[in-house]
Amino acid sequence: MIKSKLRMGIAIMALTGLTLVGCGVKETGSGKNGEVVRIGVTQIVKHAALDASYQGFVDALADAGYKDGEKIKIDYQNAQGDQSNTNTIATKLVNDNNDLILAIGTPAAQAVANATRDIPILVTAVTDPAGSGLAKSNDAPGGNVSGTSDLTPVKRQLELLKQLVPDAINVAVLYCSSESNSKIQAEIAMEESKNLGLNPILTTVSDSNEIQQVVQSLVGTVDAIYTPTDNIIAEGMPTITSIANDNGIPVICGEEGQVDNGGLATYGIDYYKLGRLTGEQAVRIIEGKAETATMPIEYIPDEEYTLKINEEVAAKLGITIPEELAAKTE
Repeated sequence: MIKSKLRMGIAIMALTGLTLVGCGVKETGSGKNGEVVRIGVTQIVKHAALDASYQGFVDALADAGYKDGEKIKIDYQNAQGDQSNTNTIATKLVNDNNDLILAIGTPAAQAVANATRDIPILVTAVTDPAGSGLAKSNDAPGGNVSGTSDLTPVKRQLELLKQLVPDAINVAVLYCSSESNSKIQAEIAMEESKNLGLNPILTTVSDSNEIQQVVQSLVGTVDAIYTPTDNIIAEGMPTITSIANDNGIPVICGEEGQVDNGGLATYGIDYYKLGRLTGEQAVRIIEGKAETATMPIEYIPDEEYTLKINEEVAAKLGITIPEELAAKTE
């Protein structure tokens, strides 16, 4: 709809009551001239964090009066971790003339951003949209892409590692090399680890099929593993923690879902809240109150980071949780 409307003249826009400015959608009454607003969703893979962000997005829209099947129609697509699927989905969502597209995860966001310069795109669970080539800057995106970032407190997470495993020296920084989102975090982790007196060992997999072999190769060589918010790593977390925990290697994680799947601990963000934040952005775009070009990338406030420790894993690894940390989890 938006792409075709952009090609129409002023007279037609006056008849329909639809105004398009700078990749924003303005609705009239309960929808665009009574029409349902079409929202396409592309998600790179199914796992707890990304699923939570999608649910938060849907709930924020519903709370603002935009319930799926009434004022809006959501077309949800999941690429199941396959990059070629992201391209196919992106093409579908654009060809279907959706009015707004939500992209969950960096590969999904990059695919849909390459497919259209006209339809407003909101991204979420992307660490650095500008660094991933999705926006000119995170403060002023300048195009049809804006959204929210899941940048986590890498330094605090590594400080947490030092608190829980004070004798740790050699730390594997494990991520998927195909995700620019993860590379950014890994670079931060390498620097912060050195500042904390740790010896970081950059460790990558190219896809999920390599996880078991790579993690097995770390046994006997590292004292701990650090995993950023990486979609392939998150999906393969049960494999990672099964090997690591059985061999006495604690895993400090980038997000809570990884802790639920056997990781030791994290300072993380609430992905449901992140999705809600993105949903609130969508409402402003739908109502013509904001445009992607001038809408800054938004973040979960620092004070809302949450500490999560897997006490069962800590007990298995023989790790005593310091009192100051135990108090924060109560």
